[in-house]
This record gives sequence, structure tokens and C-alpha cells, in this order.
Amino acid sequence: MKILIDKDAGKVILADRDGEKVIPYYSKEAFEVLSEEWLAISWHAKYSYTFTWFGRPIIQYPEDVIRLQEVIYLTKPTVIVETGVAHGGSLVFYASLFKAMGIGRLVIGVDVEIRPHNRRAIADHELAELITLVEGNSVAPETITQVGNLLQPDDRVLVILDSNHSYSHVAAELKAYSRFVSPQSYIIATDGIMRLVAEGPRAKREWKNDNPANAAEDFARANPCYVIEQPAWRFNESPLGKAITAWPSAYLKRVA
Repeated sequence: MKILIDKDAGKVILADRDGEKVIPYYSKEAFEVLSEEWLAISWHAKYSYTFTWFGRPIIQYPEDVIRLQEVIYLTKPTVIVETGVAHGGSLVFYASLFKAMGIGRLVIGVDVEIRPHNRRAIADHELAELITLVEGNSVAPETITQVGNLLQPDDRVLVILDSNHSYSHVAAELKAYSRFVSPQSYIIATDGIMRLVAEGPRAKREWKNDNPANAAEDFARANPCYVIEQPAWRFNESPLGKAITAWPSAYLKRVA
């Protein structure tokens, strides 16, 4: 598809083999079309690699961080489990929310390899008392058992999957960690943006199918106690309703 922006004329022209479509420049539809293109370009430019949270690189889009904050505030988990630690910014983010809300007791970070300098930085952080690290393959039985042993019967648990983003690995994580999720809480399979950016220079064409969003959608079809549900915006005085997100089809809500 070709996109022509004619700001002087106040229009956006979308052209493909079936013809052209003209939409007003200052319209909801133009905003959604151009935002999707921005997402793809910004991903290849590594835009998400420019942010920190309380001093630690977080490597997420700001919109996804703010939307996740809304979900955490609404569901009020006592434990958050995240697979994929990297620099620890997301773990610090969750811990800061727990500290502010005064309810959460533990953030568990799981990674196949936690690099020593990241481990030290997390251990030295002001919020380290709320964070526990588990090193191991996230889908290995011993790792899953170790995570389960950190949970208490009355915990309200939310899970975020942000490690290996292949379809097979995310599918295995969904199967393994969905058992820990509390009713009306979520397991979140991040970075389904892979299928949007599969044609670009930093990507692989097989990502069109080999991605977390496809794994989440198939999991929901096979597990009726979970539904894909993008949480409703807590505040909206705009005509918009579509998230600018790197996490399409990410939010799996446990409804039973």
C-alpha cells in the first residue's frame, strides 16, 4: 500500500491494487493509519530503547507502560511475575507501583541469563526489597516450580511474558504460567508487534506467523477460561479507541 500525505490539502491518500481511498488529514482514521506506520518505523529505529524507569532501561513504548499501569492499579495484584529481565527496568516499574499503592508484596523476574551487572544494579536499587530474581529457562519445570513456591494461596497474581518471543516459546509460557493467574487478572504476551514489522530491516519474514500475538490468540481459542481483552481505557475524552501499542492481542484475561 502507498500512503500519500497532502497536509496542504488536508488529506491522506491510501492507494493499493484495488484503487485509492482519500481520508481527511485530521480524522480518527488518518490518525490510526499513520500511527501504525509510525509504530513500524519507530520499532526499526529502536525508539523503545530510549527510556528508563527510576534509573533502569525499560525498553517499552510509553503508551504500553501507561496502559499497563492502569491495569495494575485496577486489578491490584499482590504478585507480578515477569519472564524476561534484561536491564530490570520493568521490574523496577512494577515495584514502584507496588510501593505507591501500598499493596503488592513481590515482583518476580525470570530469565534464562541474568547478567552480573544487571543483577548488581537491581540488587542495589532502592526498590530491591520488592524484587526476587529467578535464573533459568522460563518453561523448564524446575523454574516453574521455583516460581510457584514463591506464591502464597491468597495472592492475586498477574503475569507478563517478555522473554523469548517465538510462537513456540510463548505458547509454552502461556500453558505453564496461566495456572498462576488469579480470576479477573491477566497474563500478558508482549511484543506482538513482530507481525507488523516483519518486512523491515531488523526483522524476519517468518515473524508474520512466528510471534506472541498469534500464540496468544491460539491460546484463547483453546482455553475458554481466558479471553483476549484489551482493557478499557480508564479515561477518554477523545473519539479514539485504538491503542498505539507494540502489544496487539497481548492481554489474556482469566474470566473463570
